[in-house]
Amino acid sequence: MRIPVSILDLAPIARGETAGSSIAASVALAQRAEEHGYRRVWYAEHHNMPSIASSATSVLISHVGAHTTSIRLGAGGVMLPNHSPLTIAEQFGTLDAMYPGRIDLGLGRAPGSDQNTMYALRRDPNSADRFPQDVLELQAYLAGETRVPGVDAVPGKGSNVPLYVLGSSMFGATLAAALGLPYAFASHFAPQMLEPAVAAYRREFRPSEQLAEPHVIAGANVVAADTAEEAHRNLRAVKRNLAVGLFGRGQQLDDAQADQLLTQGAGMHVETMLTHTAVGTRDEVGDYLERFLKAADADELIVAHQAPSTEARLRSVTLLAEALED
Repeated sequence: MRIPVSILDLAPIARGETAGSSIAASVALAQRAEEHGYRRVWYAEHHNMPSIASSATSVLISHVGAHTTSIRLGAGGVMLPNHSPLTIAEQFGTLDAMYPGRIDLGLGRAPGSDQNTMYALRRDPNSADRFPQDVLELQAYLAGETRVPGVDAVPGKGSNVPLYVLGSSMFGATLAAALGLPYAFASHFAPQMLEPAVAAYRREFRPSEQLAEPHVIAGANVVAADTAEEAHRNLRAVKRNLAVGLFGRGQQLDDAQADQLLTQGAGMHVETMLTHTAVGTRDEVGDYLERFLKAADADELIVAHQAPSTEARLRSVTLLAEALED
């Protein structure tokens, strides 16, 4: 591809589908991405969300790794406050032992859940405050330089799985810069702070053993189809799904009810989330992403292929790759 592009896969569970069919679709998507030269596929940790099957992120990565051969796989990301650094070092050290040189570890500090789910996870409400220290502890385990005397991550010790800081605010940008780590901005759903956060990261970046120069990954949505009309129909379905997922209070709503949600206030929120969305034919989405890469001052893009069916998502993966072929 002319520009480095990766994929964020939320392992969506479509209406009427199961977690099993969603995971099978994630395997097919990663295989298609590998075939077409995408750089990596990442999976995001979410809990208590009936439309997303990527809660056990490391398990999903392991399964997809067994069905692919070369594409990088990782978390985009693990919500580190939900876990001990040692546990994550062991999990991703195990993945690296199974799939050497193919594993990434993106880290976020957001809860990724509501208060009841935080309780169910036995998450300390103050654990996010320790995020910078936990990142350093995790990094030390993976480097074989433990900060906890007598405790090593096995597997994991000396694996040096590359870390990425994820964020949608100035906090993540300045932390990534201070630690000399790559920074991935969640502009695919939280676009407001993209420009100032990237500027601060580049301005404040300090080289590290992992990274000599700043590296920015910016998120965008892609809805590619063979015709513009089909792409916009798919986008409408995506907006309905977002409205129901965010504002439907767990109800099963039909299209007319979802459209009513969009007209009653959910629409503005959904439109803001989808600010950075490439929609249309192969050439249209390719042109959009080349412009977005420059506007975001990014080194790499990570895209969420949005579509109401697995077949449409796979077609979108192929069309974007064709658009960006050298």
